[in-house]
Amino acid sequence: MIPVADDTPTRILPLVTWALLAACVAAFVWQLGLDPRTHSAVIHAFGFIPAVVFGHAELAPGLSVVPAPVTLVTSMFLHGGWMHLISNMLYLWVFANNVEDAMGHGRFLAFYLLCGVIAALAHGLAAPGSQIPMIGASGAISGVLGAYLLLHPWSRITVVIPLGILLYPARLPAGLVLVVWFGLQLLSSAGVDPDEPGVAFLAHVGGFIAGMVLVVPFRKRHVRLFRGRR
Repeated sequence: MIPVADDTPTRILPLVTWALLAACVAAFVWQLGLDPRTHSAVIHAFGFIPAVVFGHAELAPGLSVVPAPVTLVTSMFLHGGWMHLISNMLYLWVFANNVEDAMGHGRFLAFYLLCGVIAALAHGLAAPGSQIPMIGASGAISGVLGAYLLLHPWSRITVVIPLGILLYPARLPAGLVLVVWFGLQLLSSAGVDPDEPGVAFLAHVGGFIAGMVLVVPFRKRHVRLFRGRR
């Protein structure tokens, strides 16, 4: 299921959501202009490498551009390809504005970054000796999905379901869409080795759970959970 829109209105302009989306796109455009050697150096310098952050390895001379813990944040703004970027930005576009609306701009930014850090650590703690850089906004966005699940489980999400060569549109409850998504991440995380290259499914799982927990203290006081029609 590919989400393309939701039916939950917002009361504030999602300025932080737009800024995060713009920052990821701008960083990717910058990446496209790099030669392969420089691009690899950027990924290693600004990507999250568990072994480096946990002190089991060191970067090559010239790559220690920022302190290792800072890469928990910088890694969120880099992407590995067009599909990686587009899929992440689509989920950010559909779900983040309502979470920002429930928290306010400043709290949402802190929530987003914290979810991303927790997601990266969930991946890193499972493979603390890994020297493979992890990049992408999906951990932070997973936190947004976890928050949305508790805020608007009854909202309707317009999704596109691929059926062979056909794309079938449907409007489904957000709770169903997000529970299915989380279930797929959980199953996928059990079938991959976090020490090998590939999708960091444990980061998705960790980010989603972090979002469900952190939405409670980060939401505005008057905002109720489980809102919307049944």
